[in-house]
Amino acid sequence: MTKDLIIACPTCKKSQRWKDCSDYRPFCSKRCQLIDLGEWANENHAIAGEPVMQFPDEDK
Repeated sequence: MTKDLIIACPTCKKSQRWKDCSDYRPFCSKRCQLIDLGEWANENHAIAGEPVMQFPDEDK
C-alpha cells in the first residue's frame, strides 16, 4: 500500500493529492496554471544565471 503524496499548489498553496491522472499538476486547477504562466510571460519569474545571448540594442 502506498501513501498519497500531499503537495501545496505553487500558486494558491492549497493542499492537494499528487496523482498521475491530474491534468494540471503540480497546480490544483487550470486557473492556477494560467496565473503561473502569466507570471513567466510578464517576466516576474526567471531562472537565475547569465544571459545566454545578448541582443545588439542591449549594449547601450
